[in-house]
Order: sequence, then structure tokens, then C-alpha cells
Amino acid sequence: MTDYGNRKKCYKCYRPKLSCMCKHVTKITTNTKFVILMHPKEFKKIKNGTGFLTHLSLLNSELFIDESFTNHKRVNEIISQYESFVLYPSDDAIDISKKSPKISTNKKMAIFIIDGTWSCAKNLLRDSSNLKKLNYISFTTTQTSRFEIKQQPESHCLSTIESTLCVLENLDSLGLENISKTSKTNFLNPFLEMVKYQKEIISSLSFNFIRFKS
Repeated sequence: MTDYGNRKKCYKCYRPKLSCMCKHVTKITTNTKFVILMHPKEFKKIKNGTGFLTHLSLLNSELFIDESFTNHKRVNEIISQYESFVLYPSDDAIDISKKSPKISTNKKMAIFIIDGTWSCAKNLLRDSSNLKKLNYISFTTTQTSRFEIKQQPESHCLSTIESTLCVLENLDSLGLENISKTSKTNFLNPFLEMVKYQKEIISSLSFNFIRFKS
């Protein structure tokens, strides 16, 4: 744990110590490298963010925070060493619910996942020329977000950790991963516990406010 002012925070999930979600994390080993690219604005909202929880859950993952990754040394190393893709629902994105994006047999796959609002994601891609050159992937799903404490821009929008689980499930179906059913079932546990905790706080505050007014 580390201390930020008068509030202690977990140095892993970056949440306040009292609401640390690390104990709920199920760590998964994957063939695919996952790279979480977090926009600085998302980092400021870490109390309700899922980028760090996603990173903690994936042993073969790295996380970086910036507005542009054009000249980011480590990101460019990964792009050169792996067959790399960006998870982003563009018109020409490869739908991994229908077919495998992988072509190379000599390189392992890396997937870049942008953690931020749609506006931040668009800006990050716009300002990262190295990422714009990569192939995009997407998936088809009928799921709706379980992020009950946060309003999504569209009904089909999912949080970072929910989107990552969909990617894992599709890669598993394509034979590119071999992840146990239990691991996939437990993957969202820290996210669901975070939502539960925040709902309890909101409920408590609402109750105290009503009681105060009475």
C-alpha cells in the first residue's frame, strides 16, 4: 500500500485501501499479450475504472498511461515483436466472433486495448500514428454492461474488463487460447465487487441524506 495525502491506496489496483479489489482478482495466463493503453483522464477516474483490474487479471499484460504513443519506446518494441492489433470497432475491423485475425505463424499476437471514454479513445488513436497503422479487431455480442454505477454512451458499450473477457472468450473459441471455464467465470469478480461496493456507498449516502432531511 502507498499513502496519497491522508488516504492510503493500494499500489496495485490504485483504489483506496478500504475498497481494494486485489483479493477478488483471478490471474489468467494467456498466449496473447494484452497491452492496456490508459488515457490520463481515465487514470484520474481510477476509483471506478477497470483498466488496472484488467491488467492485474492478465499475467501476460502491460499497462501504460499517455495521450499519444507514437514515440513510446516499449509500445513500439511490442509492435515490432508481435503480430499486433488494436481493439476498436471501426468499419474495417476484423470481427473475431467470426474469424481469426492471426496470419503470422512466426510471431505471437498482441492486442492493444484503449482504456478511456470513446472521445479519449478516438483522440488517442488520432495522435498515435503507430497504432493507426495496425489492423483493428472487434467482436459481436448481445451482452449489455453490468457497470450499473456508470452510464454507458450506448446500450452495447462495455467496460474495459468486460470487453477483454469477450475477447478472451472469442480467442478461446478460435483455438488461440486455452482458458478454463472457471477462470473465465471468475474474471469479472473484481469488477462486480467494485460495482457492488460503490452501490452500497451510494445507497448509504442516499439513506443518510434522507434521514438528515427528515
